[in-house]
Amino acid sequence: MDSFLLAAGEALGEDTVVAIGGLLIGALFGASAQRSRFCLRAAAIEFARADFGQKLAVWLLAFSAAVVLTQILIVSGVLGSSEIRQLTRPASLSGAIIGGAMFGIGMVLARGCSSRMLILAGQGNLRALLNGLIFAVTAQAALRGILSPAREELASLWLFEPSDIDLLQVAGVGPTGGVVIGLIWFGAAIYFGRLCFWRNCKLGVTGWVGGLLAGVAVAAAWGFTAMLDGLYFMPVKIESLTFTGPSANTLMLFLSPPGGPLRFDVALVPGVFIGSFLAAAWARELKLEGFQGALGMRRYLLGAAMMGFGGMLAGGCAVGSLTNASVFALTGWVTLLSIFG
Repeated sequence: MDSFLLAAGEALGEDTVVAIGGLLIGALFGASAQRSRFCLRAAAIEFARADFGQKLAVWLLAFSAAVVLTQILIVSGVLGSSEIRQLTRPASLSGAIIGGAMFGIGMVLARGCSSRMLILAGQGNLRALLNGLIFAVTAQAALRGILSPAREELASLWLFEPSDIDLLQVAGVGPTGGVVIGLIWFGAAIYFGRLCFWRNCKLGVTGWVGGLLAGVAVAAAWGFTAMLDGLYFMPVKIESLTFTGPSANTLMLFLSPPGGPLRFDVALVPGVFIGSFLAAAWARELKLEGFQGALGMRRYLLGAAMMGFGGMLAGGCAVGSLTNASVFALTGWVTLLSIFG
């Protein structure tokens, strides 16, 4: 694999290979999430109503697959805990709690999280496309613009040192324990999937396979960027799927002069859109949709703005927090709990 990546880097350019990887992994996630209807908002609603069905089972499949495979990468030495910035930098617990809660409220108001909006936009949903634009603008304002002082103030309220962030290290169980914990979550996914079957809800093959592949995409991104780090002369950031920062960076790429650097996270966003579009076209689900009434439009746009600020404050969106939880970063698990709450 190393020789193939080196040859590809020499032939196409190292930054091009990194971008192609982001595009393909994004397409895998977009297609699998579109077909399985992967959505944290829908899973949270089922959980809140004690109506455990398809959406919760799909989300648990993706979550458990991401945890198990990511921890296997760490056990095998492909991915090193010391190389993951979520585990090696001071983290904001106040940001995870407040930002996660804001994101959770926002995704209910907007009827979908940031990744779901991107997937719906690929199907032809114009409401989701506008929501995604508002989300990206607000995220950029929170990252480097007018909202950044408020984000920094809230993030500084409760900080944790790196030694307290890695939950597996704190618990003394290591990545092998992480694999076991992931398998327990996988057992829960199978339980709720079978429960869905007995209640005649439509999980089906697309739900099982799509949910698992969405989690595979998270681990694939970790593994791909980890393999390139140190292999290429150019520095490669070790990262996985998240959509708050990448959406803001993709927006700035379109607003900046041409010729900007190609990066994994910037290629990820169009990759998800393309994957969703192709999956929807294959299933004949492409359909133009818009807003229905001014009241709904105000609610959607407010929700998108709350997600943009909340996701940047928390350091991850619904998928980003899942990604952070897959390496057992404290803030990832706290953000997920805050979104559910």
